[in-house]
Amino acid sequence: MITCPARSQNAGLRPRDSQRRTRIPPFSAAQGGRGFARSPLDYDEIVAVGFTPVDDDLYREIILDHYRNPRHKQALPAADRTVAANNPLCGDEIDLMLQLDGEGIRAVAFEGRGCSISQASASMLCEAVTGMRIGDAEALAERFRAMLQGSSADPGDIGDLEALQGVRAYPVRVKCATLAWNALLEALHQDNAEEQRDST
Repeated sequence: MITCPARSQNAGLRPRDSQRRTRIPPFSAAQGGRGFARSPLDYDEIVAVGFTPVDDDLYREIILDHYRNPRHKQALPAADRTVAANNPLCGDEIDLMLQLDGEGIRAVAFEGRGCSISQASASMLCEAVTGMRIGDAEALAERFRAMLQGSSADPGDIGDLEALQGVRAYPVRVKCATLAWNALLEALHQDNAEEQRDST
C-alpha cells in the first residue's frame, strides 16, 4: 500500500508582513536537516489503494483530468496576495497567488508539487473561484472543508469539487485536499490580520 510518510503533525500557514506573503519553509528532517521531497503519486496508484471511490468512474476521471492537466498552474506576476503552504505528511507544496479587484477575485493561480489529490484540488480551486466575489469564495472554501471533515452532508452545488468527497474517509488525505483551500482563506484574511495588528 502506498501511504503518505507521517513525519510531522504540524502543517500550517505563517504570515510575512514585508511582502504580504505567507511562507511555510520546506520540511527539514531532524537527521541532518535535509529537506523531504516526495514524488507525486500517479492517480492510477491512488485509485488502486482506495483513496477515492473506485466504483465511480466519473469522479476518478475528474480528478485525473485536473491532476494531469491542471488549470491555472502558472506564475501570476500581478498577484496582490501570495500564500505558500506545505503538508509535511505527504510532501505537498503549493504557492497560491491571487489578484484582487475590489471585492472580487480577478485571477488566481498556483505553483507547486505533490500528490494527485493536493494538485487536483488546487486546480479545482483556481477554476472555481476565478471571478468570484471574495465573500462567495470564502463561503465555498468553508463548505468544501466542512464536506471533507464530515460536518456537512450536503455542501450544495460545488461542481467538480464533489469528486473529492471520498477523501473524507482517509483523514491523512484530507490535509492534502484542503491545503490549497486553507491557503486561500489565509490570503483572503490577510488584510483583516494587518488591520488588527495596526490597531494594537
